[in-house]
Amino acid sequence: MDTHFAEKTFDSGFSQIRDRCRGISPLDAKLEKWQIDLLSGNSLAEWIDDFGSPLNVICPEPLVKNIEELNEVARQRDVGFRIYFARKANKCLAFVDAAVSTGAGIDVASEQELTQVLNQGISGRELICTAAVKNHRLLEICVNNEVTIAVDNLDELKQLLIITESLKQNANIALRLSGFLHEENKLLSRFGFDIAAIDQIVEHYIPDVEQSRMKIIGLHFHLDGYSLSQRIAAVSQCLPVLDHMRTSGHQISFLDIGGGLPMCYLEKETQWEKFWAQHAEALLGRCEPITYRNHGLGLIAINNELHGNRNCYPYYQSPVRAEWLAGLLDAQFESSTIAAALRSRGVQLRCEPGRSVLDGCGMTVAQVQFRKQHPNGDWYIGLSMNRTQCRTTSDDFLVDPILIPKNSINQTAYSNQTMEGYLVGAYCTESELISLRKFRFPAGVNIGDLIVFPNTAGYLMHFLESRSHQFPLAKNLVVNSHDDKMAQLDEIDRHSSGEDR
Repeated sequence: MDTHFAEKTFDSGFSQIRDRCRGISPLDAKLEKWQIDLLSGNSLAEWIDDFGSPLNVICPEPLVKNIEELNEVARQRDVGFRIYFARKANKCLAFVDAAVSTGAGIDVASEQELTQVLNQGISGRELICTAAVKNHRLLEICVNNEVTIAVDNLDELKQLLIITESLKQNANIALRLSGFLHEENKLLSRFGFDIAAIDQIVEHYIPDVEQSRMKIIGLHFHLDGYSLSQRIAAVSQCLPVLDHMRTSGHQISFLDIGGGLPMCYLEKETQWEKFWAQHAEALLGRCEPITYRNHGLGLIAINNELHGNRNCYPYYQSPVRAEWLAGLLDAQFESSTIAAALRSRGVQLRCEPGRSVLDGCGMTVAQVQFRKQHPNGDWYIGLSMNRTQCRTTSDDFLVDPILIPKNSINQTAYSNQTMEGYLVGAYCTESELISLRKFRFPAGVNIGDLIVFPNTAGYLMHFLESRSHQFPLAKNLVVNSHDDKMAQLDEIDRHSSGEDR
């Protein structure tokens, strides 16, 4: 199939495409040129016919650009730096290959992710395993292939002591720390050893640095959320631990700050602020709901006041990616900056971004199968997909989808009739909504039309995808914006069956 994308520019014509589907309080997505080209052409409909609905369409090129943007920040400060792309954010092997082409390593979080990467011919020395639960077999594969292991707890440490003695091989480990102080509060986490106890743990379990097969080569942490000030606090508290452990003979060469580098999905901050203001008014009963059954998205109205916290990713935020990393490296530490402290120690800074480097790398396309009007006047637009195929742990994906009409002469009575309502999916539950937000379709919706969810490559495609009802998983189609080669399925589809993907 031809994937030659016409040379188009982002102009008022594309704004009209957006207007076919709008949130009642609109949230316009940032888009890459390759996405605009596809949304303005006919290829998506052809691919849905060939590969089914939903379909994930991915383009690895923005990942290369995003990684280089981060690398440049470190180069400007002469800081040793390496990205380890977090595979858990997207299973497609095209992204692994693209990340490795930039010199990045790979962060794996399961045995399957690890073996797939090793089968790509990538050396275990280029990997770190951060799996939340590591069974004996996974740890054994890591040791046999010299994969760095982020050790999270005493049971993992004890298992590794047994495995390394049994195999007569060393294990390269990064101790994961937690319990940092931030604004006089302890940052509690399910991950990592408490930083206050780490010296005693190391002295007890690795008393003889030279003889031990456990080689501590790095320190690691994982923090929830995207707070820059929390990362600054964590790095500032890790460096003295690193210094102390070096004096004890441990050859620590890196500090890994994990993931959580922020990104921005939306074009306009004003839309983001207006959405939450209108949503608040709806929850307080002062205007019509803009979510299904006035779902709070983490907020609840009690006695005419809002309580709770937004349970959604901050789809508009600043700073992001490069500017955020620069803020970390330029933060004050000791008598200078964190960048200077890393340089003077010869310590490499590592991170494991997923979502932020996948910015602009994908979109999910689904086909409309029915329209049904509820007695209250709302329309339900049924899509050939389920809610797990465009969802993370957030309550909702707060980005407007894009409607691409089917090129057909068989227009129905609903054409050109304004419709308002909700996108619903294929699971047999009342809660099966693709999005909780209410959308307006000024010219209606037809069977066979496409609904496109932009910028879904980071977590949204694969993190929660399910085969309930024995539905097949979505196929993943790789495109290249620079030539007219045929689009092709990612290797994860070509080499795996639906059951083991």
